[in-house]
Amino acid sequence: MMGQHERSDSLFYYFRLEDQIPRDHLLRLIDEHVDLSFVRERLKPFYSSTGRPSIDPEVLLRLLLIGYLYGITSERRLLEEVKMHLAYRWFTRLDFGAEIPDHSTFSKNRHGRFRQSGVFREIFEEVVRRCLEAGLVEGKNLAVDATLIAADASQQSRVARERLPQVAQVSHTVQQYLSELDEQNPVSKAEMVSTTDPDAVLAGKAPGTAIMGYYDNYVIDTASRVILGVEASPALFHQQTVAARKMMERVQKLGVRPESLAADKAYGSGEFLYWVLGQGVQPHIPVIDRQHQTYGRFTREQFRYEPAENAFYCPQGKPLRFRGVGRSSQVYLYQARERDCQACPQKKHCTRGASRRVVVHWYEAARQTTRELAGTPEYQRSRRLRYRIEALFAELKLRMRLGRVRLRRLWNVNEQFLLAATAQNIKRLIRFLAPPATKLRPQAG
Repeated sequence: MMGQHERSDSLFYYFRLEDQIPRDHLLRLIDEHVDLSFVRERLKPFYSSTGRPSIDPEVLLRLLLIGYLYGITSERRLLEEVKMHLAYRWFTRLDFGAEIPDHSTFSKNRHGRFRQSGVFREIFEEVVRRCLEAGLVEGKNLAVDATLIAADASQQSRVARERLPQVAQVSHTVQQYLSELDEQNPVSKAEMVSTTDPDAVLAGKAPGTAIMGYYDNYVIDTASRVILGVEASPALFHQQTVAARKMMERVQKLGVRPESLAADKAYGSGEFLYWVLGQGVQPHIPVIDRQHQTYGRFTREQFRYEPAENAFYCPQGKPLRFRGVGRSSQVYLYQARERDCQACPQKKHCTRGASRRVVVHWYEAARQTTRELAGTPEYQRSRRLRYRIEALFAELKLRMRLGRVRLRRLWNVNEQFLLAATAQNIKRLIRFLAPPATKLRPQAG
């Protein structure tokens, strides 16, 4: 006989939440292997000793981590999911008798304790230390790159910089931005500024695809794909090397001593290559070398340099004397006399101008050292492994749904990038520490 199940609502259910979470669930494994209790002690000085007890900051952190681990980008929706999801409640220590915090709690703490303490940077670095202690990170060969993330602002929100004082009368965001201009601000000289998010920059890799955005910069260990450094920066080309230096300095403070750093040509400026070599690291990076674009004419290598005279001599034996310094392009300028070039039988093979010029980069020695590394097996291997960073950016945008930031201003965006990178590292750490027979079930209840 066919049975029929009638729905009945019991007034009480007797079960233990702990028993409902599978042993191989991602959140259970994180709880076992990653200690987050230090957050409470770190934030203790930022709480008053009197008044009503606040929400435990560790609970707030666990809530935020769930959002990044499962691609829940809305904090309102995150709290709704926690109400219904047993594993989320168990991981956050919010049992059925506990009140779920309001979404505004995140904003209040973000603008107060979280920003003042720099706790998200500490959480990220604590997870990196855990990866180092577990032996997951090799730390010998690193890679750096940046990806463009859309800002929560439109092109139409931009106004001329001269109009900002007028806009500031009705916009708190612009008021705050103007008050911060005396501090170090990487977009303080922009001609057009967004009134919605003044730190966002119009950028794009192809014509017609420009968006308001930020760069999410990563330094990774290519062997394990663990993110060792993360930095938010305005989407300006020169900010990529600025962010790379910050990240590499922090990586070294964590005790990592890399042998090589791989990157694409955007990082191939002489100044950056000089800095990398100065850290005792081999730059496996293509050199930005526009000066060698001679289009079939004599190359600089065909000019003989005389150190005693500080002059070059062309293949015809005519001197090119030192003429000055190009500060914007960071070069030393050498030029021949016009009368020597006009009478030269090889002029058509040398220059189209009135006289031949030779430029030498300030950091030419570093550039040449980097060129010589290009043919080594280590360089070729490093260049192949560098593309692993692209998989992390794909995971960031597709799995974690961070193709567009939901918070505004650079420091808020940095929080999102730090938490996303922390979640990515935690996943790799758990896969490394979990028993071989354990199959992670991140989407299971």
